[in-house]
Amino acid sequence: MPTYTYQCRDCGHTYDAFQSMKDDPHTECPACKGHVDRLIGAGAGIVFKGSGFYVTDYKKPGSSGGDSSAAPASSGSSSSSDS
Repeated sequence: MPTYTYQCRDCGHTYDAFQSMKDDPHTECPACKGHVDRLIGAGAGIVFKGSGFYVTDYKKPGSSGGDSSAAPASSGSSSSSDS
């Protein structure tokens, strides 16, 4: 269920509401009973926690733990021996 942010037109009070997408939007400020508008949010970001997302989760068995930026450079500069 998403979290929606509302702001009051009258007093400027801003609050978050955890509600279903099927629920009706809030219309009344909990602080002053004025009219509220639902703000457009940026959405949730992805947070990677731990000591190395790629190394711990998707590393191929038997691969070295060296610099991965050197591998694409060496494979991209192949000589044209098939001419």
